[in-house]
Parts: sequence; C-alpha cells; structure tokens
Amino acid sequence: MEENYIKAKDLLKKYNQEQLLVCYDKLSKENQEKLINQILNIDFEQITDLYEKTKKQITYTNCKVEPLSYVDKYKMSVEDRAKYKQLGEDIIKQGKYAVVTMAGGQGTRLGHNAPKGTFEIGIGIHKSLFEALSDTLKKAMKKYDVKIPWYIMTSVENNSQTIEFFENHNYFGIDKKDVKFFIQGELPMVSEEGKILVDEKGLVKQAADGHGGIFEAMYKEGILQDMENRKIEWIFVAGVDNILAGMVDPLLTGLAISQNCLAAGKSVVKRDPFENVGVFCKKNNRPSVIEYTEITEEMAKQRDQNGELLYGESHILCNLFNIKSLEEISKNKLPYHSAHKKAKYINEEGKLIEPEKPNAYKFEAFIFDAFERLNDMAIMRVKREEEFAPVKNAQGEDSPETAKELYLKFIENKD
Repeated sequence: MEENYIKAKDLLKKYNQEQLLVCYDKLSKENQEKLINQILNIDFEQITDLYEKTKKQITYTNCKVEPLSYVDKYKMSVEDRAKYKQLGEDIIKQGKYAVVTMAGGQGTRLGHNAPKGTFEIGIGIHKSLFEALSDTLKKAMKKYDVKIPWYIMTSVENNSQTIEFFENHNYFGIDKKDVKFFIQGELPMVSEEGKILVDEKGLVKQAADGHGGIFEAMYKEGILQDMENRKIEWIFVAGVDNILAGMVDPLLTGLAISQNCLAAGKSVVKRDPFENVGVFCKKNNRPSVIEYTEITEEMAKQRDQNGELLYGESHILCNLFNIKSLEEISKNKLPYHSAHKKAKYINEEGKLIEPEKPNAYKFEAFIFDAFERLNDMAIMRVKREEEFAPVKNAQGEDSPETAKELYLKFIENKD
C-alpha cells in the first residue's frame, strides 16, 4: 500500500492534481486503497487532452457534411414492405435477434433517486419503464414463438439496484437466463480549470462515459461473446427512457439486409429547426449524426426544394447493428465529447461546494460516432407518436405526462 501511495503521489505531482488526496487522511483503510487504485488507473494524458479540447469550438470547415438519405416507413411500396418484413421476420424466428437497453442513468431530473428504468410513469398499476419495455419484448417473443435475449447496460452507480429490481419483479416473467446485465465505463470529471474533482466521499468524482461506451463495455463484459455463442446476428439498441421504442422490428431489419448495410437507425422529423436532438447526416461520405449542441444555426435552418429541413431526420437512439459491425467498432475507442455540468465537489480546503450553475466537464462518447466507421447505414423515418416517447424532463415536453399520453394512445390504436 505504501508503495502504491508513493506512486500515486508522484503521478499527482507530475500532472498538478494533488487535490485528489485532500481527504485521504480522513478515509477508512478500504477507501484509502480505493482512492489510490482510482488514481493509478487514471489516464492523465487522456484527461489533459480532453480538457484542452473543451477550449476549442467544434467546426465542420474541413469536413464535407451533407444530408443522409432515408426511407419513409409509410411511403414504402406494398412490395417493398412485404419483402423487408419477411426478411426481418425470418431473422427473428430463427433466434438470431437480440435487444440491448441502455439504462446507466439515474432518475435525478425526474425527482427519482433510483435507476431511471425503475421510474413509474403511472401506466396501469405501478408500471415502470423497465416493465413497459418488457411488455413490448414479451409480445414479440409470443408473436414469433422465440426467445429474444435482453441485455441491459447499467452503470457502476446503479448496477446493483437494477439487478435487485429485476429480482424483486421476477424479471417481469422473462426467463432469467435470457436477461444479462453489463456495466458501462466511467471517466473523471474536471473543473473549469482542469482539476479532477473529488466527490462527497473523498474519492475521485467519476461520471458514466456516455452511450458510446456501450461498444467497449459489451466487449469487456463478455456480452459480444455471449451473443456469438447464441448465434445472434442482429442487435437492436435503444435507451431505457423511450417507452415506445419498437425494440423488435422486422421492417428495419429487412431494410438493412436489403440495402446491404451492417447498421440501421430510426428517425423522426424534427419538431422545429432548434429541437434539442441530434440529426442524421453524412460526414466525408460516411454516415454520422450532428449533435444539437454542435450544429450551426445556418445548418439547422436549411431547407430543401420541398420546404423540408435539410437536416431534419432526428436520431432517436433506436439503432440496429449486425454483430460483425459491433465486433469491428469495439476494437477501438470512440472520441469523447465534453458536457458542461453542475457538479458537487470537495475543494482543496476540504469544503463541500454545491454550485448554482455549471462548473465542471464530464466526458462522453456518443453511440453515433460509431456510424462513421461504417460504409453506410439504412435510415427509416417513423412517426414520432408511434416510436418516440422519451421520459427526460420532470414536466413539459418529453416528460412522464407526455410519454404516458403517447403510450396510451399507441396501445389504444394497436388494440
């Protein structure tokens, strides 16, 4: 322990991050050891580089950006629809299809101090986001008379609570063997001055590394291997907060197969030019997404000859990947983006600081950066009211109230 402490101290001095030991003497032996291990596992060069990038504005002047073509689900010919559906259903019925739900977040913004997937939006009696998604999955398994494995990405923060929730609810009637959990990675948070923050427990303050961390996590946690063992070929990936996510989609699968693409995505039309969603595009002839924080006002307003937004296909985090594309993508890390956030921390005097405005940066990888490693991908435009009811805000747009309304309407129309 003494040897590791000296190593850690030397590292911190080298990178001017000595504040990380501000609470060391007050910690239990167990937490002292944990802190030293955290420090020794930090890639300080990476963190320094990421911090320096927060000072630079993202531009696309050296990058050819253009719209990405899509197929409208409701403008397909009868022949094409039948062909795509048949191709997709064959994959599903053969047991070559799996679903991944990204559920690493907490329900803090919703006033829910627990994993976001456990949040109840008031549908029926005590129906959580997890249960609503499990209903969708069970209906598909019954319809196609097949088992569809469900992989759930959690975080260090909420993994044990999530597993306990599933145990307490008997996995919502799904065979426990077909539900597997895996944990996404984390990165330290840094102050506006580039100092790595200390959390309320006196340890390194870390944050989940974004939904783009899914590829590395799937590889490290043996999920890709499990899929290969099960002979899975196509994997649908979506966030836990979209209660209408059509997780088992033969049409999207068939479209990807027909277009000879190893990935596909669903889009909905932006409500207006400035809706806070990323939009599909092509960057240097590769499929991509421009995040809403990075698109210019000029690009957001551009329209085509029909008056439609040129960059109007919202990425709704409903993506389909062939196992071959996942294997390729997981070999290399995706780039990280910075997000300016409010973060409690213990300062160099050992005092807890609770900021009133954003004061720190967290670093996240975005799932759509993986698209740029593909030659092409199939995009299917769907209706917002049928496939996109996110639960992000406590009130207003994309809140439990709006999601519940969309969900009930959808169920009613389906019935």
